[in-house]
Amino acid sequence: MTSNNPFAGKLILVVDDEARMIRFVQYNLELEGFRVITAHNGLEAIEKVRTQLPDLVILDVMMPEMDGFEALEQIRKISDVPVIMLTVKNEDEDKHLAFSSGADDYLTKPFSPQELVDRVKAVLRRTSGPSSTDSQILKIDDRLQIDFASREVIVDGKRISLRPTEWRLLYHLVKNANWVMPAELLLQKVWGYEYKDDVQLLRLYIAYLRSKIEKDTSNPQYILTERGVGYRFVMPEKSS
Repeated sequence: MTSNNPFAGKLILVVDDEARMIRFVQYNLELEGFRVITAHNGLEAIEKVRTQLPDLVILDVMMPEMDGFEALEQIRKISDVPVIMLTVKNEDEDKHLAFSSGADDYLTKPFSPQELVDRVKAVLRRTSGPSSTDSQILKIDDRLQIDFASREVIVDGKRISLRPTEWRLLYHLVKNANWVMPAELLLQKVWGYEYKDDVQLLRLYIAYLRSKIEKDTSNPQYILTERGVGYRFVMPEKSS
């Protein structure tokens, strides 16, 4: 079973206050060849992220004292580790809060072992790329530069870090500069095929990117919306 898993051996931190859920998740991940460590609350999770450097975190939302959103906020201060949120709710507001807090995916209980494993592999696949060998800093104009080596943007001389998903989205837009990227294609490239119809998720991350690179988000100059189609990154023409 593990021979078909290119991520076998990756270390997964499972965080949940229910022992039964931890056993369920741990068993199915270990069947696929993952290594698993566990935590039963937010504080323990933060400490294990800091000391054991997991490759991915599966984080329950509904926990006493410190809930998953609070734990994620603290984790994001010390690590860019991919995080999948677990919850019994399936509401847009919770999804928005999860993604805006820095989550990479969102899984609603109950879920099947296959769905769990597929989501873990999909997130690991997304967050391990793109594997660009670019090392140069690309100057868009006098205001904006993109550092491919550090995966940062430089806006008005100030370096701004991007979350892994924000970086992947910007990468695909910039690599296809001045071409319209259909929403469905962007969703598949950045999140995976199963997200190809989640246009709201794409809009959310476009808004995050614009807030970091645009001078006026209501009148963007770099990431333009092509209504009914997708988005286009505008690369200014070089003056001869």
